[in-house]
Amino acid sequence: MAKDPDKILSEVEDKLKFLSLLGVEFVSRESSVVSLEETILNCQKCPLAQTRTQAVPGEGNLNAQLMFIGEAPGRDEDIQGRPFVGRAGQLLTKIIHAMTFQRDEVYITNIVKCRPPGNRNPQGNEITSCKDYLLAQIEQIDPKVIVTLGKVAADFFIRSSLGMTALRGDFYDFDNLKVMPTFHPSYLIRNEGNKTLKKMVWEDMKKVMAFLGKK
Repeated sequence: MAKDPDKILSEVEDKLKFLSLLGVEFVSRESSVVSLEETILNCQKCPLAQTRTQAVPGEGNLNAQLMFIGEAPGRDEDIQGRPFVGRAGQLLTKIIHAMTFQRDEVYITNIVKCRPPGNRNPQGNEITSCKDYLLAQIEQIDPKVIVTLGKVAADFFIRSSLGMTALRGDFYDFDNLKVMPTFHPSYLIRNEGNKTLKKMVWEDMKKVMAFLGKK
């Protein structure tokens, strides 16, 4: 039986307080990350918990300058418990390498942490249920740039009626962070022969690289 998320957080907070009293302050940040991941893995906030194989919190460098955020896990991610490991993930990894990053140098996650049935887009109530998890991850990692992959992810950060073609290519502000919306890798795969789409994504990534001082 899955543990109650609130109970998990309470237990971890009690442990941290005890360790802090002992002067063990260096574990606080790492423990808070582990606490959040464990809470996500045991989450029962929305009906997706009943249909998933496992939740997919995210993975990567907890001090990353660059964060990629998609919409939701797919079939492969649901099975493996890792974000972007299917065909779209392989393409994303190639993009990351082309940006002169290694995959483990960035952080990768999704708006929603559980796979929607049939790989449909996540619904509003599902996004709302996962919202605090994502915001906590962003606060923990504190990246300089967030790249949103696809319209669902872009809509979380940018309130606009524009479609992706018009929306992508410009930085937007979210709190003190820069957000660059671009097409989802799965969209590029579905339109594999469209070289214009690939070029637009690469132009977006070059702007991100320039902002981060990458050549």
